[in-house]
Amino acid sequence: MYRCLRQVPTVAVGFVPINPRLPGPLRLLQRIRYVRTVVTSLRYIWRLLRSLAEYDIVHVFSASYFSFVLAPTPAVLLGKWYGKRVILNYRSGEAEDHLRRWGRTAIPVMRLADALVVPSGYLVDVFARVSLHARVVANIVDFDQFHFRARRPLRPVFFSNRNFEAHYNVACVLRAFAQIQRLQPDARLIVAGDGTQRRALVGLAAELRLRNTEFVGRVAPDRMPGLYDAADVYLNAPDIDNMPGSILEAFASGLPVVTTDAGGIPYIVRHTETGLIVPRGDHGGMAAAALRLLEDPSLADRLTRRALDECRRNYTAEAVIGDWLSVYDGLMADVVARPGEPPPRVRPQPSGASEVGGA
Repeated sequence: MYRCLRQVPTVAVGFVPINPRLPGPLRLLQRIRYVRTVVTSLRYIWRLLRSLAEYDIVHVFSASYFSFVLAPTPAVLLGKWYGKRVILNYRSGEAEDHLRRWGRTAIPVMRLADALVVPSGYLVDVFARVSLHARVVANIVDFDQFHFRARRPLRPVFFSNRNFEAHYNVACVLRAFAQIQRLQPDARLIVAGDGTQRRALVGLAAELRLRNTEFVGRVAPDRMPGLYDAADVYLNAPDIDNMPGSILEAFASGLPVVTTDAGGIPYIVRHTETGLIVPRGDHGGMAAAALRLLEDPSLADRLTRRALDECRRNYTAEAVIGDWLSVYDGLMADVVARPGEPPPRVRPQPSGASEVGGA
């Protein structure tokens, strides 16, 4: 997104990372547990203070729980202190639990933002339950990286690339693949990712006696398109999620998607139209849906064509950046409309959006 915004002549954009590296020997402090959190946060806040004066809008990327305290909260508070327009771009699928457990501290900070922007209708509904109005600006799919390929014939080659954490439930994918392999002995599974459950998942694959299953580890972004291209069906089994970019990348790459119904996924995948949806934790249902695709390749072809059309309509850089410029314009128009406040530096276009954090 930062790269796309830099190409817009009416917007001057800067970036402040939430995890800046300390200079020289001070970098050694970032190797010490707990100490690194303190020194990195101080460096981050210092860079925020130095940058804020240059911009009219502070665009704050936000996750949930403790990371919300460490990164978005200082950016929102300092942005308001400096009299800037603040966008809180909340992106976590754990919003419902975050608001329930941390609502007393998180919601007042969220109310300070001039605009609350989320990537899915699911989060709009979650925030509406606590009387916070949010608007949707979708994620971007980079069509320069991900290229559509029709799967003819559709091979039993499956792909999973979610992190190895409990809420992504990669174990469900492994159990589904075990059932698939009973009926498709030559089926293959490529598993990309890493995390706290790596040892448990590798052990589960051995326990299930899976064959042709490759754990490729954490994958650099520039290698990911090749893994999508190497597979023919995408499997996704989270218990908690928002708007997974991996599904959109599968759409763009031509992989039919079989996914659970976690969080915001039904807002971007329409069952039997752009993908197949099964209940959370239902590895048997996931296996059955995947086998259905192999038995009915015309269904897989229809799903992928419709998914690609939807991706091109809603998730191109041009469409999404246009939506962001509309948000920026609205905030700057609001500055002009408020009496007694200094005019923006550039009018009517926003002259700056300081992106704080990471997507």
